[in-house]
Amino acid sequence: MARGARGPFSSPLPIAPALSLAGLALVAVVSIGLLGGSLPTLPGGNGGNGGNGDGGPARTPTPSNVVITDPRADVPGSILYVKSGNIWIQSGVTARQLTDGGNDSMPTWSPDGRYVYFIRTTTQDGRWPSGGFLRTYRLEVPRLVRLPADGSGEPEVLLVGRLRRSGNVWSYFLRQPSVSPGGSTIAVVTDGPDPTTSDIVVKLLDVESGDLTDPKLPETRGLGHQDPAWSPDGALLAYVRINREGTRGTPLIRRYNPETGRSANVTGPGYMSPSWSPDGRFLAATRTSNFGTDVVIVDARNGAELLRLTNDERSFSPVWSPAGDAITFLRVQHGVVDLWVVPLEGNGPTWTPGEPVPMTLLAGLEAKSRPAWFIPADQLPPPTPTPTIPPASDGSAEPSASP
Repeated sequence: MARGARGPFSSPLPIAPALSLAGLALVAVVSIGLLGGSLPTLPGGNGGNGGNGDGGPARTPTPSNVVITDPRADVPGSILYVKSGNIWIQSGVTARQLTDGGNDSMPTWSPDGRYVYFIRTTTQDGRWPSGGFLRTYRLEVPRLVRLPADGSGEPEVLLVGRLRRSGNVWSYFLRQPSVSPGGSTIAVVTDGPDPTTSDIVVKLLDVESGDLTDPKLPETRGLGHQDPAWSPDGALLAYVRINREGTRGTPLIRRYNPETGRSANVTGPGYMSPSWSPDGRFLAATRTSNFGTDVVIVDARNGAELLRLTNDERSFSPVWSPAGDAITFLRVQHGVVDLWVVPLEGNGPTWTPGEPVPMTLLAGLEAKSRPAWFIPADQLPPPTPTPTIPPASDGSAEPSASP
């Protein structure tokens, strides 16, 4: 998330090391670029104009509408995604635009499907000391917003990514909200409330009090975290610890137990964007490599890779159906991002994957905003017991699986 037109990164700030030019710029690039390879050759943008993605010529996505042509896209429930900075809801083979203004991203559902939570960015003039001078910046200030899914009512702002100090104004990152099953806690990726003392890491927002708590999850050399995802029972939070080897990103998925305060690695290097199966036994994830990204399923206990659902090196950001019988994901073709779904037959870990089906056609969806899927409870199969995942002994456990 760029901090301004001239950019506060134009010179180091004489404050804490967390805001040094090299440190913060590196964290921003790694976090927003999703570790180089997860979004093949795409910048942040609308996902439709940033390179060819698979070696073909870039195409211009449809200017305003989402096109759905395959009747097999008629899946249960509703799926959120973002196009040109606006949130859309796809139900069956129809899609409707929920927000306008072009400043919204990273939507997710409330547990009951009544609300959509997302990040809305607005511009604001700010000023902050730099190089011994008080400088003026054009800030991009993020807000965590809640809006009724039917579009009625006014947006409710839950958290503003803005720091005021001694009459000066600065902004901090807010990304990737994940609402707990009980709805009382939202995991976000942020360096707030004070970016002068924090890296961009997973923190927990108490919805009622507005308090932002840092669980102090381990990180690597100040690189931070991304991709928080609550387990179906709310007992665990999966997230990605950003790592790198030289210039290559080597992210790994970890799990955190809020009750015990302990965390541990789930996978070895090369996995990100975790999404829990409804029974809590498995994680859909993005598998990264030197060649691109694919969608896989791993064991939530030990990170063992059980099934690879794509082999095109252009698929990423999977989301498990609440019914457990399909996984949706984003795929880039000719520089344009669309939504796809792959059905799963049988039970894990011995599923039989069906043929991937495109759910949109040349839609130009935003690559930085992963989909979110909701199905009403009366349309879901009976739940199965969630197994107990053993807690980590401490936060320094070695990866329990290798790519």
